[in-house]
Amino acid sequence: MHIKTAPVTIKAAGTQDGTEEGVFEAIVSAFGNVDSYGDVVLNGAFTETLAEWKASGDPIPVLWSHAANDPDYHIGYVLEAEERPEGLWVRAQLDPEDLEETRSKTSKIYRLLKGRRVTQFSFAFDVIDAGWGEREDRDVYELRKLKLYEVGPCLVGVNQATSLLDIKARKEGPPVRPATPDDAKTDNTHDDKATPTPPEPAPEPSTVATPEPVHARSGTASARLRADIALLEADVLTLAT
Repeated sequence: MHIKTAPVTIKAAGTQDGTEEGVFEAIVSAFGNVDSYGDVVLNGAFTETLAEWKASGDPIPVLWSHAANDPDYHIGYVLEAEERPEGLWVRAQLDPEDLEETRSKTSKIYRLLKGRRVTQFSFAFDVIDAGWGEREDRDVYELRKLKLYEVGPCLVGVNQATSLLDIKARKEGPPVRPATPDDAKTDNTHDDKATPTPPEPAPEPSTVATPEPVHARSGTASARLRADIALLEADVLTLAT
């Protein structure tokens, strides 16, 4: 799923512009112009996906900045959507229950829309059919058929990097992973903060037991020797007599 963010024309937002409370109209995707990534959304790119949404009976979700994982940012739903010469037009309703709570995220976003403090919309899509074309002697990537998932207001440039990588991948091969601060520390030779190599651990003391010194023993052996000498002396005296 891809995301495209672009300045859009908010046709109306609220009773001050002649619509019901919580209703806004906007062109969320312009046709025919080359955006900063070299993409051109062609008129007709949404024809089939809008028909699929209508046949399903489900409304197209309106999300703030594609925050699908937070239910509080599911702020409304599309009432009508159609392709017009200038682009994809939507008329959408912000959740009335949330608008009754002035501290809700939906109410805050509605105030931003009415005050023209948020003037960009974005939509999430998959590319069904696309190809390279040419506009004014430059290569462009024509988005000819898209599958639409959701639309919604967002701040400037929230998802532009992701779109840029995806577009580059179409023509130049797989995108290169952006460098991270950790990559710069792959070589520790010139890194003053590199973790020093720990010293080799000292060898453990030998577990071989030192032999005990051999001591002379003088107990029983010495007494026996004296007895033998006494017997020998007695024999010598006997022979002498």
